[in-house]
Amino acid sequence: MPLHSSSMAIKVSHNLGLGKWNDKHNNFIPNHVGSFFIFLRGNKTHHNAMSRGHIGCCLSSFNQTQSFPVMEDQKKLSFSSPEPVNYSQELDVAVRTVQLACSLCQRVQNSLISKTSDGVQSKDDNSPVTVADWSVQATVSCILSESFGSSNVSIVAEEDIQNLSKAKAGGVLETVVKTVNECLAEAPRYGLKGPKMALGTTEVLEAINRCNSIGGPAGRFWALDPVDGTLGFVRGDQYAIALALIEDGEVVLGVLGCPNYPMRKEWLNYHHRYHRIISKLTPSTSESWDKGCVIYARRGSGEAWMQPLLHVNKNLVWPNSARPVRVSSIDNPSLATFCEPVEKANSSHSFTAGLAHSVGLRKQPLRVYSMVKYAAIARGDAEIFMKFARAGYKEKIWDHAAGVVIIQEAGGVVTDAGGCPLDFSKGIYLEGLDRGVIASAGANLHDKIIRAVDASWDSSAL
Repeated sequence: MPLHSSSMAIKVSHNLGLGKWNDKHNNFIPNHVGSFFIFLRGNKTHHNAMSRGHIGCCLSSFNQTQSFPVMEDQKKLSFSSPEPVNYSQELDVAVRTVQLACSLCQRVQNSLISKTSDGVQSKDDNSPVTVADWSVQATVSCILSESFGSSNVSIVAEEDIQNLSKAKAGGVLETVVKTVNECLAEAPRYGLKGPKMALGTTEVLEAINRCNSIGGPAGRFWALDPVDGTLGFVRGDQYAIALALIEDGEVVLGVLGCPNYPMRKEWLNYHHRYHRIISKLTPSTSESWDKGCVIYARRGSGEAWMQPLLHVNKNLVWPNSARPVRVSSIDNPSLATFCEPVEKANSSHSFTAGLAHSVGLRKQPLRVYSMVKYAAIARGDAEIFMKFARAGYKEKIWDHAAGVVIIQEAGGVVTDAGGCPLDFSKGIYLEGLDRGVIASAGANLHDKIIRAVDASWDSSAL
């Protein structure tokens, strides 16, 4: 079973799974599971440095500060260490919720966006926001509250109700309420508990507005981007629903729903519009294409999984044909494929192009909207993702949290351009980010990219 609900607890607790003592240096060396067991609530930099030994900027810090005296009786450790948390229930609910949200987005895209512009509004920053954004946020808010209790659920999310509440958005608000209720009515098909009665306008607005957490270093909260890559969504291109759980500043699980990203790599050669044409020519029950997927991972498991989207008129039966995904083994830059954002407004294509050339990347870049880029690396369709924001742009945690933990558990590496882990403990922004974000399929490739950034940065205009 992909979540290993029962076996995971045994795996973590068996002999404590901690690692071994290095008598020569009087240091404790944790294994992969052990680092998760001991340091889940500890300092983020040290945990990532231990479980991802390639992060050089943090290794020296770890070696200087994290040493332990040899214990005569290691049994004492079982009494002083906290019980491990495996987040199986949270991940199960999160995956099912994202599956449900993908279904909602598909319906909105087919029935609203492709036919009329009424379902699209503008935010203050001129980026479009659709019925899907608000509807997904309200739906996820409701489902998580029903599953864990509203008093136990805190959510950091992208959308607010300012534009939706405006008088001129009355028609859109009515559509959002209708869309949310239609979606929640299908919750049982996904193994989820929805509200007993249909929600009214006030209740939908309250559900959206409940997602007002500001994050931070302590406690548990969810990070949600209801439709990441809204421009891609509006244009019928790639987009993602991203949901992550963060506890004490650590991303502990992540789920990415990618409704237009095919399960099989070879289908990437066919544009999703072609898939739509083929779908009209084949029975609605056909599962031969499986054009969309949900990818998920839990911190410390060393595994990432991918499910196809649930098909119409079927119930989600766990694990829904899930299969493991793994990053590519390519570490030669000349053979690697790199991803970069489509939008030029918040990233520098010229710098990444120059950087790609200097490091030896020769393949055409894969430019896709949204966190689909993280999914592409996690499942081995590409090897590198680089994003260097223009001056004044600040990265938000919901744009990265889910993707980061998925790539890491699939065997990849994600850091800032200085080689340090991304810090999700400072609120809604990735504060202290060193220049940009780099994700790679492996440590060797990652180190080459970071060295190339250092060599090229002073001559850039960023």
